[in-house]
Amino acid sequence: MRQGRRVFSWAGLGALTIAGLVGGGVVGLGTRAGAQGGGTIVGEVTVLGVPPAPKTVAVNKDPQVCGAEKKLVTVAVGPEHGLADAVVSLPDVKRAPGAAKSTLDQKGCEFHPDVLIMAPGELDIVNSDGILHNIHSTSTVNSPFNMAQPKFKKVITEEIAKPEIIKVQCDVHSWMQGWLFVTDHAATLTGAKGDFRLENVPAGKHKVEVWHPVLGTQTKEVDVKPGQEVKLHFDLSAKS
Repeated sequence: MRQGRRVFSWAGLGALTIAGLVGGGVVGLGTRAGAQGGGTIVGEVTVLGVPPAPKTVAVNKDPQVCGAEKKLVTVAVGPEHGLADAVVSLPDVKRAPGAAKSTLDQKGCEFHPDVLIMAPGELDIVNSDGILHNIHSTSTVNSPFNMAQPKFKKVITEEIAKPEIIKVQCDVHSWMQGWLFVTDHAATLTGAKGDFRLENVPAGKHKVEVWHPVLGTQTKEVDVKPGQEVKLHFDLSAKS
């Protein structure tokens, strides 16, 4: 769950060049050998309707690290109704093998990032706070984990072997919630304005799927031409 901040992660992506806007800069990843001749998908995800209002909760544990209160934003809407932190994926395009280990940090009593895209494999769970956390997953495809992480356990490594969307939370600090989007397909997060860009997509027809933990899923089809750019727009309805 977003704690009133903006965090991005493109952990382990390698099949495509995937770019987004971070602090006014562009983050990109290299292409797989032989991916030349593909096209580019650019687009935006917007919110229809009135999104849930942010909630402020009082901190009742470890205020010296966590602060006095937390602002929880479950649907982050930017300019022109753009939806941040939605996952845009290509279900029929595999990522390159050999992805690096992924990292989920606990810092300021928040998960960083709050939505982590990762390839199946090892996940380093980091405790940067120097206090007791207890990370608890709601996995159904993979084996769930529920483990204390005291301050002397700086890093715990978990194996997440299969694709799955997994909710994680801290049982010590009830406001701490996040998501692991475990996939062996190409995927990226939308930027602060709801924008996304996927380069070097193989030519042909592809399904493009958008997922958000609150607003759900939407799928569209595009026809990618070599050396060309195709634009795509998604509208996700806010639940009243």
